[in-house]
Amino acid sequence: MADSGAGSGLNKIQAGVKDTKRLIGHKDYNSAMMKARQTLEFMVNFLAERACIVDGGDLKENIDALYQDHWISGETCENYHKIRMLGNKAAHEGDDDAYNASQACQLLVQEAGALISDYKNSRSGSRQQRGSGASGTSRRAPARQNRSRSGSGRRPSVTLYDILRLLAPVLFIILLVLVIKLVKPADSQEPVQTDPVDPSGFVTVAASEPSDPPTEAEPSQVVYRTTAKLNVRPQPSTDGQPIGQLNPGAAIAYIRDYDDEWAVIQYGDQEAYVAKRYLTTD
Repeated sequence: MADSGAGSGLNKIQAGVKDTKRLIGHKDYNSAMMKARQTLEFMVNFLAERACIVDGGDLKENIDALYQDHWISGETCENYHKIRMLGNKAAHEGDDDAYNASQACQLLVQEAGALISDYKNSRSGSRQQRGSGASGTSRRAPARQNRSRSGSGRRPSVTLYDILRLLAPVLFIILLVLVIKLVKPADSQEPVQTDPVDPSGFVTVAASEPSDPPTEAEPSQVVYRTTAKLNVRPQPSTDGQPIGQLNPGAAIAYIRDYDDEWAVIQYGDQEAYVAKRYLTTD
């Protein structure tokens, strides 16, 4: 019965992608964006059922819940919200822009293909596990299945390699600070600021504290912090490249709300934008 229900959900997703492409071909861009959003709902409901997320929240809340429970990545979360917003704009504002419709269709094809591929891979792995004599089944995501040990309830032990991998960024930061102190003129009184380095090798850029309190900031003593690694953007949109990133737990110079989804912050010597759903207050 579970396989039958999953198959029905995948059929709806595939049919929705096909209809979206057909509407693009007929230049019915408004209907194409609304069909993309409807197909996105099928995808989110399919994942939410597997994640045992209680139904009842709206599409935006369910997408965020999937991200917070690690069922989708940050990039997938942004793509889902982009499809959702384009569909809302088509439904409520009558948007019939060809570029927006093409963008919604491309994101839908990309994410639907990834979802179907992941599901098929997880089913293939489950069959192999049952064939080798492993008992029990799991409804968790494939990534979680890969982290578990077959036939053992114990967690994997921490190895020396794991410790060295965690310490490598810290040692790099210390070395970077020492090099900057040696190169910087002795009479300079400006403190050196360094940013944490992601284990993948990319240096993330943390927002610098302004020398003077921003004139537009709220007078309260509320401290805003990030709840996840957060892109800093020059405009209140996910289009284009971010100008930096903030690490989880980083304090930011919050200025004001831009709208329901974006906040304005002080980023270095300029104003920038971040997604409000990844902010929290102390």
